[in-house]
This record gives sequence, C-alpha cells and structure tokens, in this order.
Amino acid sequence: MTRNIDSLHPEDGTIVPPDQIPTAVTAGRLAYGDGTSQTFRSDGSTSYFEAGRQTQGTWSVDENGRFCSFWPPSYQASYDLRWVVEGGAVVGLRFSDLKSGAGFDGRFQ
Repeated sequence: MTRNIDSLHPEDGTIVPPDQIPTAVTAGRLAYGDGTSQTFRSDGSTSYFEAGRQTQGTWSVDENGRFCSFWPPSYQASYDLRWVVEGGAVVGLRFSDLKSGAGFDGRFQ
C-alpha cells in the first residue's frame, strides 16, 4: 500500500525531484527482486530485511538533491532516484548508484 503519492503522475523513468524524495521513499515498504525489502521512515531512519534479519540505517537528501543512505559502521551510497510507473500509477522506485552505476528496482508492497 502506498501513501501520499497517488496524486502524483510522473512518467516512467523520470527523476524523482529532490522535494518529492521524502514522499517517494516513505510511501510504503519496497520489495526488491532478490527477496529483500526495506522501509523508510520520515525521521530519516530505514530498516532493511533480508532472510529474517533486520539491519538499521539512515537516509537523507544531500545538498545536490540526491538520495543518500548510510549503513553503520561505514557504508555510504548516493543514488539517482527514478519513478517506476505502470499503467499511469507509481508502483516503485529505481535506484542507480552514482559510483558504480549499478541499479535496482523496489516495488511498493
């Protein structure tokens, strides 16, 4: 279930504007293709779920309008964040790592 994004009508693959990143990532739990999932909260915390194990991190929007995540003790990453849209509805988010170029999609559950 998603919240707060049903009134948005972006095109598939377009960049999530910096002012919409908080709304986008907190809209619902994201499920990834490898069976993992993640929730983002408005306080900047995030939980990642993998094989029955949960890890905690933080997320933010940097001064360049990029989505960033931090996982203790030292893992940091910055991403381009794009909308995944099907049939005119936002169904997920596409993350593209700025350093490696690797990408992955999360679909709202």
